[in-house]
Amino acid sequence: MSDPQVLILGGGAAGFFAAITCAEANPHAHITILEKSRALLSKVHISGGGRCNVTHACFDPALLVQHYPRGGAALRGPFTRFQPRDTLAWFEQRDVPLKTEGDGRVFPVSNRSETIVDCLRSSARQAGVEIRTQVSITSIERDGRSGFVLRSNTGETFTADRVLLATGSNPQGYAWASALGHSIAPPVPSLFTFTIDDPRLHGLAGISVPNARVEIAGTSLTQSGPLLITHWGLSGPAILKLSAWGARSLHDQHYRAQLLVDWLPHQWEDVVRQQLQTLKSDQPKKYLGNSSPLGLPLRLWLSLIGAIGLDADRRWTEVSKRHLAALIDQLKRGAYAVSGKGEFKEEFVTCGGVTLDEVNFKTMESRVCPGLYFAGEILDIDGLTGGFNFQAAWTTGWLAGRALAQ
Repeated sequence: MSDPQVLILGGGAAGFFAAITCAEANPHAHITILEKSRALLSKVHISGGGRCNVTHACFDPALLVQHYPRGGAALRGPFTRFQPRDTLAWFEQRDVPLKTEGDGRVFPVSNRSETIVDCLRSSARQAGVEIRTQVSITSIERDGRSGFVLRSNTGETFTADRVLLATGSNPQGYAWASALGHSIAPPVPSLFTFTIDDPRLHGLAGISVPNARVEIAGTSLTQSGPLLITHWGLSGPAILKLSAWGARSLHDQHYRAQLLVDWLPHQWEDVVRQQLQTLKSDQPKKYLGNSSPLGLPLRLWLSLIGAIGLDADRRWTEVSKRHLAALIDQLKRGAYAVSGKGEFKEEFVTCGGVTLDEVNFKTMESRVCPGLYFAGEILDIDGLTGGFNFQAAWTTGWLAGRALAQ
């Protein structure tokens, strides 16, 4: 192999993975990671509440791509070459044992993100990758003779045969890609919680329902899963999935929408009606507040009956047909006004980035600027919570690293 000069912009997961892959595939390559800040692998540090959700134990590429609201089709081929099973093997070969939890999320056995950070940093160091922090690149130009010329804010100049942009959702990365001829899908947030100020949710923060169905009224956007009531509204996997699939449309609506909640998606409406009518006829003297009859948390049940004008001291015999109909509406299609979005922990995911049809997904090389490569979140790819975004970073980084080594 020749001795390519490779510059990687971005000291995150995709950049490190590409650098290590390139160096191990071609020991003669000269590889330098340039990072603007002092911090390296910052998202790895905070992922999974500081435990680092490395990937997800979904080993069928056809099923895996279904967890990507944007980019799934483009990743179908790449996942046949490097998928979660390969990620597990990669880390375990470097003495980082991983574990799969019941929901499919994969973490280091140590439960410490530093384990993954240390592995990536030591692997890069052992492979001979040069790492430079606090280097702020101000311009990238394509030079027909030397490949690329990069200039920094200190006046330092870098030259390279090949450049990998792995800058995540940093606007500077989009600006460089655009200057080199690429189209950018406007970046907007994905994976966020819903801000809802509704009396039915007041005082219920921390209550969760293991399975609910949520839907944006007037659209085809609907998801099911655990639902969590927070101090500011609603969160949990059902909301996060809905926000990811609806990221673009919700942004266009300024995060104003009507959310419909089915608190009992596993029960048909007629079944719920029959259960409530049976309670009314079989236990007419029983107080409504004695227990929650449908498996919902008691405080949530009390809030929903309060929303239709009943209270805990009412007896079932006092519940009219009108009350029953209103209660079923609350249980099966309660409407809640979304007035904004909140952040999902310290993590963030962006919908948007470099347009995918301008990238060769066999090599991650630009189709419009030879010698330019992409990996990670700078691309218009985003996954659901659960390790899917990291898997996209590992896969695109691995493909780019292999190609950069040639």
